[in-house]
Amino acid sequence: MTTTLVRGSTTRGDSRARDWAEIQERMLVPLYEAVYDRLDVGPSTRLLGLGCGSGLALLMASARGATVTGCDVDERRLALARERLLPEPQWGVPARRRTRAELRTGGVEHSADRKGAPFTMVTALDPASPCDELRPELQEAALLTEHGSPVVLAGWGPSERCATYRVLCVAARLAEPRGHTARRRLSGRDDLEELARDAGLRPDGSGRVACPFGYPDMDSAVRGLLSTGLFDPATEATDQAQVEKELAEALHSYQRADGTVRMENVFRYVVARV
Repeated sequence: MTTTLVRGSTTRGDSRARDWAEIQERMLVPLYEAVYDRLDVGPSTRLLGLGCGSGLALLMASARGATVTGCDVDERRLALARERLLPEPQWGVPARRRTRAELRTGGVEHSADRKGAPFTMVTALDPASPCDELRPELQEAALLTEHGSPVVLAGWGPSERCATYRVLCVAARLAEPRGHTARRRLSGRDDLEELARDAGLRPDGSGRVACPFGYPDMDSAVRGLLSTGLFDPATEATDQAQVEKELAEALHSYQRADGTVRMENVFRYVVARV
């Protein structure tokens, strides 16, 4: 699936949001597809996407006929999601064929005043999401969701099966000297199940999906990884140039003779029930 986004970003934050939308987000497409296939997402699905970012996962669900609602605290990413999901009406396109989508800035509490039937599915598919932020979001989302409906959480797979994990160690190393520590991410063996239980949900199955990260060149690889936000503590502790330099050095072993960069990764997801 391809999308065209309007260019014109002017700030570093805008550029990073666009790098996420145009470079990095597509790396998670196999994860989105596996989840939607497993749970038979279709016209009867009313989906709430937590941390929906620039909206690619919602767009894919909408293409299957689902009614989608997304929320995210990053207004720059959300603006790009609006370009994808809420385009200007086009002459000759029937209203029934337009995307059924709603996007809200902020957390799930901003969807509490929505009109209509309860959600039938909730997703939190950004592996970069910190646990301490997701827990209350999941609790709030459960109140807006039909009993027994699935809530899907995603995180990194085993470190030995994620080449990108070795690159992310650069971020941790650079952040530590000045006391900057990354918030706990969903990467441990039982983290997803523990988070689901802490939020009052019942784990009901899991799966693993291969999500290789592939880039046409080193510049795209650096920009894509920086767009995840996982290197923010390192940038705060040092500076942008230092982080970019050491990130490129760490990626060197994954660069091929033709200049492309590829890292094999496995992501894990858990299906829980409200």
